[in-house]
Amino acid sequence: MSIPALEFNVNGLDTRTAVLLLAGASGTYIAFLHPAVGGALLVGLAVVGLLHTLLR
Repeated sequence: MSIPALEFNVNGLDTRTAVLLLAGASGTYIAFLHPAVGGALLVGLAVVGLLHTLLR
């Protein structure tokens, strides 16, 4: 019996992980360009957290 959260692709990142990383990086980049939007790390974490929840 394996734990799904601990399984990983030996050949590289799976699609879900790549999408989460790209979304987080994009959200953080936009927040750095427009500081009025909010703190860059907070926005990046919010995007990653939301997508992580939605992609389950």
